[in-house]
Amino acid sequence: MTASPTASTPEPRRDILVTSALPYANGPIHLGHLLEYIQTDIWVRFQKRRGQNCIYVCADDAHGTAIMLRAEREGITPEALIDRINAEHREDFAGFLVGFDNYYSTHSPENERFSSLIYQRLRDNGHIAVREITQAFDPEKQMFLADRFIKGTCPKCKSEDQYGDNCEVCGATYTPMELIDPRSAISGARPVEKGSEHYFFRLPEFTVFLRDWTRSGTLQPQVANKLAEWLDAGLQDWDISRDAPYFGFEIPGAPGKFFYVWLDAPIGYLASFENLCQRREDLDFDHFWKPGSSAEVYHFIGKDIINFHALFWPAMLHSAELRTPTAVYAHGFVTVNGKKMSKSRGTFIMARTYLDHLDPEYLRYYFAAKLTAHVDDLDLNLEDFAQRVNSDLVGKVVNIASRTAGFISKKFDGRLSTELSEPDLLARFVSAGEEIAQCYENREFSRAMRLVMELADQANLYVNDEAPWVLAKNADTLPQVQAICTNALNMFRVLMTYLAPVLPATAARAEAFLNCSLDWHERGDYLLDHGVEPFKPMMQRIDMSQIEAMLSSTRQDLPPASETPAEQPGKDTVKPAAPLADEITFDDFAKVDLRIARIVNAEHVEGADKLLRLTLDIGVAERQVFAGIKTAYRPEELQGRLTVMVANLKPRKMKFGMSEGMVLAAGPGGKDIWLLAPDDGAEPGMRVM
Repeated sequence: MTASPTASTPEPRRDILVTSALPYANGPIHLGHLLEYIQTDIWVRFQKRRGQNCIYVCADDAHGTAIMLRAEREGITPEALIDRINAEHREDFAGFLVGFDNYYSTHSPENERFSSLIYQRLRDNGHIAVREITQAFDPEKQMFLADRFIKGTCPKCKSEDQYGDNCEVCGATYTPMELIDPRSAISGARPVEKGSEHYFFRLPEFTVFLRDWTRSGTLQPQVANKLAEWLDAGLQDWDISRDAPYFGFEIPGAPGKFFYVWLDAPIGYLASFENLCQRREDLDFDHFWKPGSSAEVYHFIGKDIINFHALFWPAMLHSAELRTPTAVYAHGFVTVNGKKMSKSRGTFIMARTYLDHLDPEYLRYYFAAKLTAHVDDLDLNLEDFAQRVNSDLVGKVVNIASRTAGFISKKFDGRLSTELSEPDLLARFVSAGEEIAQCYENREFSRAMRLVMELADQANLYVNDEAPWVLAKNADTLPQVQAICTNALNMFRVLMTYLAPVLPATAARAEAFLNCSLDWHERGDYLLDHGVEPFKPMMQRIDMSQIEAMLSSTRQDLPPASETPAEQPGKDTVKPAAPLADEITFDDFAKVDLRIARIVNAEHVEGADKLLRLTLDIGVAERQVFAGIKTAYRPEELQGRLTVMVANLKPRKMKFGMSEGMVLAAGPGGKDIWLLAPDDGAEPGMRVM
């Protein structure tokens, strides 16, 4: 091998602990879950290939009411259920080449010990409060019910089969006992109110600490801005206890009281790591978790559980005298073909269903090609998915080797040239690694993939221009063929080095073919006078029939929705579709007075996650309307804009004030909410026919 002067030297070795959010042990892994684990795994593999001491641990989140009830329905113990789900999760993750150093369970002796230890430290530091609260109680099951385990008729719009905290039809919020004919979603019995002593973590006492911590570079800017809104609105004590019956850990000194699942879930990171430390003498638990440690700790999570990881968790660690995370990285959700994953469309795709039809590295690459350091949702467009994999991986990268390796095997006995004929070209490939490495480090995977594919384009252009298949016909130009193919295979080796964190299986095949390792710091040690193996196909093109078969299988094989909702925020809950309202006549519809309105003012509503307070000019008067569009619009974007409102809707008193109408909007929700902007020239007060 010959070293390039542009090759990088290893950095000082870093000690890095990385976690992903714990999947709930109540169902299978699907593609929405996999975004996070693939993102994390790529980052970890990059760190390891750069020589860092990077450890990746995770576990099943194995406690809570939902697991207890599912086990009861299946006639097995909760322990048997979580053991079975744990084995399924391990198999799915392995299928997608997610390389955990340890995958464990929160139902473990290590987690029970750490949960008790942290709780006792919080209590001894004066950060636990005890007081009685009144809750809904199922007299038949003899258990307290979370709001999501109560259903009934909405007291506002009279829609049936609504959950106990808010109506999915009209958006009203209420207490469970305000429902008309409330019933337990577990037994069907009518709940009663009953008092119970609960334990609370005094989160407001950490407001100053959290203001500093959330602005210290530990979070993405958009996440820190969101948390600033919550901090400004005022934090509340966090209820960390649940009453028996409950599947979890009993609170020390409190018989019949159990830790709420979201208390011991993040503590599972510590437990899984300690379990690994017990089996590896080179790892020291305290080195990673003591305050002031030089080690780094990173959490990769979904944006729906930011409050647990960026408010509750650092406050608990701070009080318990443990170090806080170096950073918490949040990502968005996965949509398929621009829409939420759907069972009816066959796009609610389980990990196992995908693996039955497609190569896992296709999805790893597609996610990498679209992932940024931001919190934006990622769309899996299935046609684009097939086209990009076929074009980039098969048509560009693997194509470099498949077009040139045969000449080396057949005409030069598998031996590469003794010298490079294009050292400057190869040096550009090697030097690009520094920028690509920075992209990986900063989680800008999409930019890293673009840079790699730009290099692949250059390599293919070089092979096209040199045309070794033409030169191979003449014995006098055979030395040129060997030189061209040697250059091309060295370029291929550098590219596969850059892609190895994303495509570990293909990288292993490339190493076997090239008879060398894909070491990041040795990528400039060129393969010269070096033997390679006969080339074997490394990746096949995707045919759309494979995708259609996967979607068809998804429609047929989806497991039924759980009979009871998951208790944990951030865990998947498939809600039943809202029933259609009663039919109306044209005369009924004609009563609706739709008017053009100009948005005079828009402002945030303190304490509301989704609402904006709008002041609307309808020509003859101004109206105040609360609209649930905060996720899609900033207030300053709306002022002066025209929209359509229902002007004769009876005013409704809400928690935040009187709402005197309704703004019309469309879209699936989240960021995708579109106001129905009228044509230019419309004036406030004009009726919409």
